[in-house]
Amino acid sequence: MASVSYHIANLLEKMTSTDKDYRFMATNDLMTELQKDSIKLDDDSERKVVKMLLRLLEDKNGEVQNLAVKCLGPLVNKVKEFHVYSIVESLCDHMVSEREQLRDMSSLALKTVINELPASSTALVANICKRVTDRLSEAIVRQEDVSVQLEALDILGDLLARFGSLLISFHPNILDALLPQLASPRLAVRKRTIIALSHLVVSCSPQIYARLMDFLIEELAKNSSMSTTRTYIQCIAAISRQAGHRFGEYLERVMPLIVQYVAVDDDELREYCISACEAFTLRCPKEITPHLSTIVEMCLKYITHDPNYNYDDYDDDEGQMDMDEDDDGEEDDEYSDDDDMSWKVRRSSAKCLEAVISTRHEMLIEFYKTVSPQLINRFKEREENVKVDIFHAYMALLRQTRPSLSLSLDPDAMEQEESTISMLKQQVPALVKSVHRQMKEKSIKTRQGCFALLTELVQVYPGALTHHIPALIPGIQFSLGDKNSSSNMKIDTLAFVHCLLVHHSGEVFHQHIGELLPPVVTCVADPFYKITAEALLVLQQIVKVIRPLDLASSFDFTPYTGDLYHCTLARLRAADLDQEVKERAIACMGQIISHLGDHLQGELGTCLPIFLDRLRNEITRLTTVKALTKVAASPLRIDLRSILGEALPVLASFLRKNQRALKLATLTLLDTVVTNYSTALSPQMLDKVLVELPPLINESDLHIAQLCLTLLTSTAKLHKSSLGNFLQLTMPDVMALVRSPLLQGGALKAMQDLFEAVASSIHKQAYHSMAKCVAALTLTHPSEAVGVVNRFLMDVTNPRSPTVQSFSLLAIGEIGKHIDLSGIPQLKDAVVASFSSPSEEVKSAASYALGHLSCGNLQEYLPFVLSEIEANPKRQYLLLHSLKEIISLQSKSAEGVKVLQGFVSDIWAQLFRHTECMEEGTRNVVADSPYQTSPQPSIAYCDTALATSSPPYKIPDLNVRRVALVAFNSAAHNKPSLVRDLLDTILPQLYNETKVRKELIREVEMGPFKHTVDDGLDIRKAAFECMYTLLETCLDRVDIYVFLEHVEGGLRDHYDIKMLTYLMLTRLAHLCPQAVLQRLERLVEPLRTTVTTKVKANSVKQEYEKQDELKRSAMRAVAALLTIPDADKNPQLSEFVAHIKSTPELQSLFESIQRDACPTHDAMMDLS
Repeated sequence: MASVSYHIANLLEKMTSTDKDYRFMATNDLMTELQKDSIKLDDDSERKVVKMLLRLLEDKNGEVQNLAVKCLGPLVNKVKEFHVYSIVESLCDHMVSEREQLRDMSSLALKTVINELPASSTALVANICKRVTDRLSEAIVRQEDVSVQLEALDILGDLLARFGSLLISFHPNILDALLPQLASPRLAVRKRTIIALSHLVVSCSPQIYARLMDFLIEELAKNSSMSTTRTYIQCIAAISRQAGHRFGEYLERVMPLIVQYVAVDDDELREYCISACEAFTLRCPKEITPHLSTIVEMCLKYITHDPNYNYDDYDDDEGQMDMDEDDDGEEDDEYSDDDDMSWKVRRSSAKCLEAVISTRHEMLIEFYKTVSPQLINRFKEREENVKVDIFHAYMALLRQTRPSLSLSLDPDAMEQEESTISMLKQQVPALVKSVHRQMKEKSIKTRQGCFALLTELVQVYPGALTHHIPALIPGIQFSLGDKNSSSNMKIDTLAFVHCLLVHHSGEVFHQHIGELLPPVVTCVADPFYKITAEALLVLQQIVKVIRPLDLASSFDFTPYTGDLYHCTLARLRAADLDQEVKERAIACMGQIISHLGDHLQGELGTCLPIFLDRLRNEITRLTTVKALTKVAASPLRIDLRSILGEALPVLASFLRKNQRALKLATLTLLDTVVTNYSTALSPQMLDKVLVELPPLINESDLHIAQLCLTLLTSTAKLHKSSLGNFLQLTMPDVMALVRSPLLQGGALKAMQDLFEAVASSIHKQAYHSMAKCVAALTLTHPSEAVGVVNRFLMDVTNPRSPTVQSFSLLAIGEIGKHIDLSGIPQLKDAVVASFSSPSEEVKSAASYALGHLSCGNLQEYLPFVLSEIEANPKRQYLLLHSLKEIISLQSKSAEGVKVLQGFVSDIWAQLFRHTECMEEGTRNVVADSPYQTSPQPSIAYCDTALATSSPPYKIPDLNVRRVALVAFNSAAHNKPSLVRDLLDTILPQLYNETKVRKELIREVEMGPFKHTVDDGLDIRKAAFECMYTLLETCLDRVDIYVFLEHVEGGLRDHYDIKMLTYLMLTRLAHLCPQAVLQRLERLVEPLRTTVTTKVKANSVKQEYEKQDELKRSAMRAVAALLTIPDADKNPQLSEFVAHIKSTPELQSLFESIQRDACPTHDAMMDLS
């Protein structure tokens, strides 16, 4: 402390020097000290530093004054509160000084202090805000000096933006001070007044807001002068942008006035009116709906408003595309009129149209009929900035046209998508014709807009430019030329060319390769690494185009082979390149060798050793492995023998590296090499690889295990001599994996393939997996299948143990799934008889076996299963499980669905007959069966059945109601089209089930304690799960405001339901941000309650853990709410977040959640 005080005292002494350089250096050193977190000043030092810095604000040297202002920022967090008050008071006094320089410095210093005030010190901030506000309001009202007034308005705007909620008591005075300034003769004063008012409305009371809006609307209606009318419209637009959710109720009063004034012959007024409509569209989506047609009509009218320019010559010259750059675009640059403001009207119209298009997907077809042709026609716009905004508006239309997975679940939405794509297809020729000329403009910004637009077009509608490639090639060549383009222009052009090649058939480019390839090759040699990287990516795609390996092609690619190879080789050899260029060069060369290698036989001796060298480099090894995989997989069978001997030990060493992506890529390459180059591999070469596999065959990473098993399978089939030595080494790990309960999917299939390949004995564990493996082995000799089944049948009819019996049933089922076993007469009876076994394991296996057997001969077994369900009530549960297995298995293939179609009506009749069965287990199976992967032809039948059946929600039995909700949830998740048209009827009943029912809450005595039991909890939980599913699949059919009301209720419910509603709230913040913003006040309070609740001191550990998890989930929801635009301006949410940040425990938790919420992107680009 003493050393700090001494150092500060020395600096203060130097600040009094007559030499300005001493004062400057001392002030700079002081700023450095103040920025250190560790510095602490004693009382005397604080007083002296404050006094000196305020004195330096009046220094004669401007640089010293600026440093003094910068020092005040960190200083307010280092000194006591009364010093902060004195700083603020002094600065406010200086602000009204007669000395202009002192006023400016004081205003700047006051802004700095306000921006640095700690938000956590609420009392300090509140007191300072109140002191400053009075002085600022007084300065604004005086109007003695405009510069003082402007600075005061600026500072007041900053205050309201940061601490508006702390100034609520001053809001009436502030409003009184600000409103008269809207009529100020100085436009700068009006502008800053508008900014201050827009910050005020975020946190003001409804009464203040109403008063402000009434004043603006009344003044707007008076139209006392055109200048103030413009100002009032600007102010209304700013208020809408800042607090759109509060503005909606005034929209009906404002819109007629806007429409009235837009017709006035004043371009500046029109611009403000149309900009206001844009703000209304974005911020009041619900209330603006009735006025959208008027707004669109207005924008389409004024987007062509250019009274001082004649576009007739544009159409005459459209076909005359001269590639002389000096003459091109001359006519567009001839006209210039500094007084012409019509371009602002056109720009605001384009932006407003973009806002309407971006927010109204449901009007897409209408947009294509009315808006799209007009926008295309306006691509000829003479003003560059306006033209770019028109491009953006059309790109918004294209983005809205992109096929959506969630919408494709709805047949109506699918029809709309097909219709919009069809309309877009019709308009493509006009669009290309209009863009054609723009692609040779001198303006780089215009050409970038053209390429961005065309890129969006081909992503939305692949193949859109198939018939227009000749028109695009000259523009591409023009933009890739050195004298016509900047680096960014070239990068954008190359990115478009890549997109064009990817989304179109290769044949359409064949006749243009001679024109397209030279500029791309030139770009590969460009000194700027980003251009080189993009050009190599394009080159990689050109290789696929000129010689596709999966299609027959007659195109003569040989003239281009040398250029492609040599320009890429130059980049592959260079060692001092950017990492991205290195990887792209490796990937591109891999593509060239895999597609053109048979015409580069003489060059392989040069190229392949470089690959081997890159394989040994830690930075490039992963990319090289992927490139070699392409080469090895090529049907051209490139001769790799020269590097295999050295490459295999290197690849084997990669299997020991702690890099998962490298292991996966290496195993894929090794399998490809074994498959395609088995004759070139010696046992000694493979031994080094196979010895590395056993440690990788385990359940910790099933994907790696799967690839290892695939490699072993390939080796067993093609190189058995190498595998023989390692069977004893690998089989213990393989059998350990067989026993794993995690074995499934691709890994299980790889295991079956391996057993099929090695035909080895199987250890009897993990019965389901083993049964699948037995079936795989049996299928290798179908003629012996009946004998194998008869052997298992003996173990079923004369069981040695329940374990043997259940395994035998599983094996029979797996074999019967692939082979028709109906010819074995006693089989059916033996399986059904096993339903009576005392062992539950055997019963389950019998049910599983019957379901799988039925798939082998559906015509024989399915009617039998259905008749048994009807005839044997005691076995219904197991038989229904068999039926569920049949439906699940048959629905996995189109052929299975086709066979199942003939039985759909009988299956549904049987299932609906058991929906009200007294046994809960049976009802559960029935609820789950039909929606697993129900055949598509049954939708109409199910739809009718759902509509005509008795409403399950009214059944008094709680379990039945819960199962009905589970069934509904399953239908909404798997087949949303079944329930979409029924939602109007079902949703009120569903919402009713989310309410807490007091009659279902009871007290249970447990010794001396009483415990509360809520029998309705499971039903409510099921109802909220249904709501969450509807959020994902049927959002467009749900009234989001009613939906939010019930989400609010769930936020105050039981722990399990709170967790669900937090997830829903997070999802809603992303899907419907504006609706959530309007309900934010009611959503924040229950979140605050959860976060601030403390567990009782004598609670058990589980209670603490449960509360911690609740807090985490609630804070995740808060973090999601903060992502909504302008949510941080909501007073309740801002106060809640401030409370979190002021509590150390909550702050650390919240920061960790925010870090987790930010996705981290891998900087390395995957070139596979």
